[in-house]
Amino acid sequence: MPSTQAKTKASAVSVNTMSYEQAFAELERVVAQMESAQMPLEATLQAYQRGSELLEYCQKSLVKVEQQVKILNERQQLVPFEAE
Repeated sequence: MPSTQAKTKASAVSVNTMSYEQAFAELERVVAQMESAQMPLEATLQAYQRGSELLEYCQKSLVKVEQQVKILNERQQLVPFEAE
């Protein structure tokens, strides 16, 4: 099991600098840690908060890609989607 210091370092990384794959992999690790029920209450709360942040980032990334695919399908060419 990773040390508390390692967890803190990983959590310090902004999701905005991560790829979708990195964020999803970290989200899977957070979920696995929480499911193990081996974490103290405070660590569980921090893991939940980080997981929520990662989940939101992943969902937004998927929506953005979905919009690009819709544009591609409509115009027969891939155009970057500009979020409002």
